[in-house]
This record gives sequence, C-alpha cells and structure tokens, in this order.
Amino acid sequence: MNPAPSFESWIGRREAFEPDTVTPRLCRQYAATFGELLALVPGTAPGLHWCLAPAIANADELGPDGHPEKGGFLPPIPLPRRMWASGSVEFLEPLLPGHTVHKTSMIKDIAWKTGRSGKLCFVTVATDYTTGKRTAIRERQHIVYRDAAKRATVTGIPDTAELVFDVEKRTDITSTLLFRYSALTFNSHRIHYDLPYAQQEEEYPDLVVHGPLQATLLLNLASSIKSALPRHFEFRAVVPATGLQSLKAGAIVGGNHCDLKVVSEDNVVTMTASARW
Repeated sequence: MNPAPSFESWIGRREAFEPDTVTPRLCRQYAATFGELLALVPGTAPGLHWCLAPAIANADELGPDGHPEKGGFLPPIPLPRRMWASGSVEFLEPLLPGHTVHKTSMIKDIAWKTGRSGKLCFVTVATDYTTGKRTAIRERQHIVYRDAAKRATVTGIPDTAELVFDVEKRTDITSTLLFRYSALTFNSHRIHYDLPYAQQEEEYPDLVVHGPLQATLLLNLASSIKSALPRHFEFRAVVPATGLQSLKAGAIVGGNHCDLKVVSEDNVVTMTASARW
C-alpha cells in the first residue's frame, strides 16, 4: 500500500538551519539537567547535539500539537501523531565548547506501512553537523506518523523475568526533567508537558518521555563504559515511556560493542540501542 505518491516530490528536500554555537551556558544547562548521568568524556557531552540548531517557529506557525505546522521542511502527512521511531548516529569529531555548528537536513525516504494501530508513515531524515569544513556528526532519523491510537495500544507487555545487565543506572523522570529537556531542545510538543492534551487528544495514559531524552540516557551509559563516545550509536523506540517514574538504562557489554535498553518501572522495554567503538 502506498497512498502517498504526491509526497514523492518531498524526497531530496533540504533544510539548512541557522548556525548554532556550543556555548558555555548551553554546556552548563545540559550538565545541570542530567547531572551525574552524564558520561565523563573529555571535551564533549554525549547527546548535546540534539540541543543544537533546533527548528524555530513563531507561535502562530505551530500546529495544535505544539510542533511547527507540517508542510514546511517536513511533508504534510495526513496523520495526527508523530514521534521519533528510531535513529542512528555516527560520531566523527567532538563538538567542543566554542564550536560554531552548521546543521543541514535532507529527506531521504517516505514509506507507508500498516501496523496494529492503523496506518503508519515513516519519514527518513539525514542530518549532518559540521564545524568549519569538517563533519562532526552524521545522523539518520526515522520519524513515524500514525493514526490516533486507543490508550491500550500504547502500553507494552511486561517481561516475566527481571532483565539482568552488566551496567545499569536509574533516572527519576520528573516533570522538571521533562520541562528542562523540552526547553533545551526547543521542543514544544504538548505530549511532554500538557497532561490533558496528552490524554484527551493523543490518547496517552500520561505525559510522554522524549525519545531523544531516553536515547541520551543510553548514549551516556554507553560512553561511560569506555570513557569515550561510540563511533556508531543506533536506537529504536519500542513503546512510549509515559508518566513520572524511575527508568532504568542497562547495558550488556561485549568487546567493542554493547547492547542497551531502557526499562520502565513495570519492567517494560521502552527503547533498545546498540553502540560500537
């Protein structure tokens, strides 16, 4: 099924964001948000790039969900819900304080599928972060658009056995953490801070924990194991993590790679990832 031939013209569309700078203030705010969860990697903060050069839209340019209206860079997919489904990141050079960062994105693919919750549309976006003439980070994001789901369809099935990891850290998801991460990334998606909207309009049981926030927890856990950013990092959202709770980030380590998971208080895996050095 491919009901969207009209969106094929969007493939190859590019967007260059306003250059941003890795300022001491941004680094301090990032460190204050994640605290001891940040890996001690010389000269860089794992996951900081997700706070740089965000899409900036005026208030009257936002859709009802708080995101910038579709139809600018991203195509106007006629499905109401959108989230990060998965992503991969290649770290080539560190982003250091004082660096001016140029971010450019291109739509690589648009694919329609059918899932348990109905129609799905996956938009693949490739993004480069460069400092001067050098590419520091290459990233590929898969954004999923989907029908409005019933509340029961966004919950996962708990594992019957406790997952055992070589290394693990717990993070208390608080309303303050959700607010601060939304502010750091200039993300105004209402599912992260507007409980009535999240429940009544998008049918989530509670506030939703950002996908990049969970990926940041896993990336920092992986980086702490080797005291270095991995060369390659991939992550995939399994089910939304919702509500104020204690999330566990765990890693199984093997040589120059590790497999990672985020696990909810109910023992549901909400995100998986892998890291390679």
